[in-house]
Amino acid sequence: MEKLSQLHCYINGEFVASTHYFDNINPVNGQVIGQIAEASPHQIDDAVQSAHSALNGEWSKMSVNQRCDLLHKVADRMVERQQEFIQAEMADTGKSLHQVSTIDIPRGAANFRAFADMARYHHGETFLTETPLGEKALNYSVNKPLGVVAVISPWNLPLLLATWKVAPALACGNCVILKPSEETSSTAFLLAQVMDEVGVPNGVFNLILGRGSQVGDYITQHTGVDGVTFTGASKTGQHIMQSVAQTVKPISFELGGKNSAIVFAQADIDKAVAGVARSTFTNCGQVCLCTEKVYVHRSIAQAFIARLTATAQQINIGYPEDPDVLIGPLVSKTHREKVLSYYQLARDEGAQFLCGGGVPNFDDERDQGCYIEPTIITGLSDDNRVNQEEIFGPICHVSVFDDEDEVIARVNNTPYGLATAIWTENLSQAHRVAPQIDVGLVWVNTWFLRDLRAPFGGVKLSGIGREGGKHSLSFYSEPVNICIKVD
Repeated sequence: MEKLSQLHCYINGEFVASTHYFDNINPVNGQVIGQIAEASPHQIDDAVQSAHSALNGEWSKMSVNQRCDLLHKVADRMVERQQEFIQAEMADTGKSLHQVSTIDIPRGAANFRAFADMARYHHGETFLTETPLGEKALNYSVNKPLGVVAVISPWNLPLLLATWKVAPALACGNCVILKPSEETSSTAFLLAQVMDEVGVPNGVFNLILGRGSQVGDYITQHTGVDGVTFTGASKTGQHIMQSVAQTVKPISFELGGKNSAIVFAQADIDKAVAGVARSTFTNCGQVCLCTEKVYVHRSIAQAFIARLTATAQQINIGYPEDPDVLIGPLVSKTHREKVLSYYQLARDEGAQFLCGGGVPNFDDERDQGCYIEPTIITGLSDDNRVNQEEIFGPICHVSVFDDEDEVIARVNNTPYGLATAIWTENLSQAHRVAPQIDVGLVWVNTWFLRDLRAPFGGVKLSGIGREGGKHSLSFYSEPVNICIKVD
């Protein structure tokens, strides 16, 4: 298997060298595993120009079925190279083999198949119009591509979330400029190789690498970019909104979350403990949907907290390749310092630590990596900073509630609104409470269970717009109304 020692940009069907590269760091041991290109403004201009040329060339002349058949070939080739994608993702992120091989990489290929199949049946609207004066007209709409779309994807689920946007954008006939996180560019580079191998026309898919601070603004402000879609931190989303305002680009943002879990007295404690542990510690807490606040009913609080703490203490932390390891390191030392600063803030605010709160010691190369302990705290008010700001690490705060109205108000006491998980065996209670939570997604007795056709997104600081199914296809399409008078 070829080692990805140097990652280049992919522009107009060619991998191009850059004048500057920076280190790609493995978070498991802190070692340099390769070099990542820093795209120049000239290279970004070339990518945008090639995308526009492709819009007016072979890509625009392909039928929907031809386009979607090609995306199926992309998915097939990704499956054939699955082990390369798995190794690259693990080297960049330190994720466990189980997660990468069962979630991240398979879902990346599945996104291309699912959105290709949905795009085949994406249709417009038709109306027969009759006026008071007796005139008649046929009004119908056709869906045209938005144009050149900038896809800015995050480091926590690199391939999954990049393909979640690239797949529907291409299926709708757009051309794409993909800018992955500088922390996790390897699987995007492999995706570019796949696009090249299966014969995606030149300029349809372009890969721009580099640090967001260096290339991000240039891409989002570019007059040749017709739309921007972004997943990442809320502050970055606010910055991109300012960048695109001058050119009034359409945007779709899935931003941060400060997600809650509600464990009612009617919950199955076994399911709730396992579910909350999973929603808190999966991917070392580095999922925008992860639980950071847990509200448990007073009648079961003592038993639940004891069992959740015991579960967290039994989590295996270690090398991602080990089959019994649940979590690996955080993505970088910079991010670990951020999470550790919140651990310290929790101490300063008076939190009680039930487990964790520090950095594990291995007495080997992993001590040079970015590992951190799974942590459970309690004792803070809802208004403390630790309970208001997104931490994005393996930590949750547990508190007690007494009735439905109280917990609904407390869960909604946040500037974020992405997801909530409710644990109860009383489905009437679930149906009653779920619509009252100010979020875009409510799970009941589960977590991270998704249907690609369902709407996905947040409210408040958690985002703008919805993705998934017809919602993704609608964002990446420009409906044009055609009105024909009938004599």
